[in-house]
Amino acid sequence: MGCAPSIHISESRGVYPGGKEAEDVPGPAAPPLPPGGPSLPPGQKTAASTRDPGSSLAESEPRGGSGSKVAVADVQFGPMRFHPDQLQVLLVFTKEDNQCNGFCRACEKAGFMCTVTKEAQTALACFLDKHHDIIIIDHRNSRHLDAEALCRSIRSSKLSENTVIIGVVRRVDREESCVMSLIAAGFTRRYIENPSPMACYNELLQLEFGEVRSQLKLRACNSMFAALEKSQEAIEITSEDHIIQYANPAFETTMGYQSGELIGKEIAEVPINEKKADLLDTINSCKEWQGIYSVRKKNGDNVQQNVKIIPVIGQGGKIRHYVSIIRVCNGNNKAEKIAECVQTDSYADNQSGKHKDRRKSSLDVKTVASRTNEVSSQRRHSSMARIHSMTIEAPITKVINIINAAQESSPMPVTEALDRVLEILRTTELYSPQFGAKDDDPHANDLVGGLVSDGLRRLSGNEYVLSTKNLQQAASSSIVPISLHDVPSQITRAMEKEEYWDFNIFELEAATHKRPLIYLGLKVFARFGVCEFLKCPEATLRSWLQVIEANYHASNPYHNSTHSADVLHATAYFLCKERIKQTLDPLDEVSALIAATIHDVDHPGRTNSFLCNAGSELAILYNDMAVLEHHHAALAFQLTTGDDKCNIFKNMERSDYQTLRQGIIDMVLATEMTKHFEHVNKFVNIINKPLVALEEDEETDKDQEAINTMLRTPENRTLIKRMLIKCADVSNPCRPLEQCIEWAARISEEYFSQTDEEKQRDLPVVMPVFDRNTCSIPKSQISFIDYFITDMFDAWDAFVDLPELMQHLDNNFKYWKGLDDMKLRSLRPPPE
Repeated sequence: MGCAPSIHISESRGVYPGGKEAEDVPGPAAPPLPPGGPSLPPGQKTAASTRDPGSSLAESEPRGGSGSKVAVADVQFGPMRFHPDQLQVLLVFTKEDNQCNGFCRACEKAGFMCTVTKEAQTALACFLDKHHDIIIIDHRNSRHLDAEALCRSIRSSKLSENTVIIGVVRRVDREESCVMSLIAAGFTRRYIENPSPMACYNELLQLEFGEVRSQLKLRACNSMFAALEKSQEAIEITSEDHIIQYANPAFETTMGYQSGELIGKEIAEVPINEKKADLLDTINSCKEWQGIYSVRKKNGDNVQQNVKIIPVIGQGGKIRHYVSIIRVCNGNNKAEKIAECVQTDSYADNQSGKHKDRRKSSLDVKTVASRTNEVSSQRRHSSMARIHSMTIEAPITKVINIINAAQESSPMPVTEALDRVLEILRTTELYSPQFGAKDDDPHANDLVGGLVSDGLRRLSGNEYVLSTKNLQQAASSSIVPISLHDVPSQITRAMEKEEYWDFNIFELEAATHKRPLIYLGLKVFARFGVCEFLKCPEATLRSWLQVIEANYHASNPYHNSTHSADVLHATAYFLCKERIKQTLDPLDEVSALIAATIHDVDHPGRTNSFLCNAGSELAILYNDMAVLEHHHAALAFQLTTGDDKCNIFKNMERSDYQTLRQGIIDMVLATEMTKHFEHVNKFVNIINKPLVALEEDEETDKDQEAINTMLRTPENRTLIKRMLIKCADVSNPCRPLEQCIEWAARISEEYFSQTDEEKQRDLPVVMPVFDRNTCSIPKSQISFIDYFITDMFDAWDAFVDLPELMQHLDNNFKYWKGLDDMKLRSLRPPPE
């Protein structure tokens, strides 16, 4: 879909009339054009702007004269000169008010091609067809036009990379608002409404000679990089600190590296038979230096090269780059470096002094010489020679370096926005959202505070010793099934539907007298061939399941072996989904099933925050960090490996066992809620979004292979397993309604009991709303679903396809909302 055919507008036409709509905007009104002429089609109109010397805009002489094509000046970019095309402007206004008219008249005066659209979809299609240089979007009335959504849609296209997008905002008398939301949406800058044609004209001129001109230069850089990439001569560009910023394919081939491997590394070239101070003294004086470099290639071979270095001067008269060109000599392993000075452009480096101050100045010879004794110099040279064969920078460092480089040639608004980006990137919590105070939702406050934060609010003199029972081994008097064939009939009936999502774990709990884990575990593990994978007898697995279940606290309302069995069931259900079967391997499946079984073993029925506030032995042991999750994993392996009778790992190869153990521990630790948003956001950004992009382009078997390759990397399989066990762990709101209600009753009672003990022992109350006398269970469920469940299961459903679960979630949310609307605090409505 493209733009409608251009409609050439003359001064005799009646377009952009004033009237009632125009009166809505304060400020001087744009003079209406004379009536007459055909009306434009609704939703869009395009105009090749012309100028009338007699119009009211004539206080400043239009460039190019009336009705003639505007003469556009050439743009000089260093030694490069190019001729820009006539600028095209797209106006997106839902109504033709004075502000819209002002920009239309300004475009006529400036000699820009102007297109007007009224609808977001039309605007997007028009941009994709015409590739406008400037887009001006009306941001004053979100009810009629979601300007930020439109801007994001435009920015999602690579075609908008060099497009300047302006948001027109209302003029307000109150305190000035922040523009970060506009910048985050992709706007270049804002324009505070002023329909004066001259104000609009001045804005366009500033854009043309500011942001647009900068974007033209950046666009021209593509041709330079194309030349560099295709050059047969090896080219290397380094920073003033000798960090490699660019290496073309010829250079990478010469040094034996893959694409991108060298970027961000310090050069591993050491001058031979030259005094280092002489080199630094020469280049710091902005003079050429010539000598011998010893270079270590990736394969370890040392080669010596003649090199001529010419420093490149940038902003502030300081050295900013060194550009070297290597001509590979035929018939030997040496490369002759002939450095050529590349002239920098004053326009591309015109930012304020704050960027200049942030950069390091050129190297001080005396400082270098004074701190370089014989030993440290040799060590330094040895380290530099190894840099090409190792990666020493974290990915986040590379990201920050790229942003810093981009700032130097960006307009001030973009530079300031990138400063904010850098500030965020330098924090430690990149994936965890920052929650503001929610005075109107204390349930959400307490859930977030109690589950996501560490909850440390210490009181001196209060020490809580975790009163867990002694570690339980398999009791000889316990009745344990000899095998699956020996399971009582009522238990067998209770497990008939264990492969389906609607399986009722509470029926199995009743049939097994609160010991469902061993029976469900035997059946699920047999279905997945766990004993065969682990090379262990079924008797060993039975003993292991018995020991693990014995160390769950049956007295806990929620965190008992029934919860473990429920999570095991959900895990097995997810593992059977087609996308998961295609992605995970048998070792992943076994680690997931074991992790689900042990993930809450020996849970005391209290939260991490409670244990930390009480100064428990476990909190001290694990330094207040993921206390219970570390304990669950450590105790499970202690119980397993402490007795050969239940050691399901004893016949595994050492390397396989270590891989399996790390996978189990990682999944158990992923159930800790303080990392909830980090895990979900990583899954969305690293798995979901790239997968959507690949699936949209999927046309051939090769595309499907790319999808499988992306999903099956070790890093991505780890993210998928974390998400799997997290969803299994808190899947209660996605269960059938009666099961959902029962789980809500149990977790509420456990939280009530914690609050009772906190008050009794004068400990900080982690979740005050969970007071059994005042708590609204419907509100707590609504908040839990809103803040923790919906987004996570939306992402998981998009990956796995779980329509049944999502329908249950929707039904359950409506149930709790109905109770809350009736002002009820109980689990069920009163009987009629």
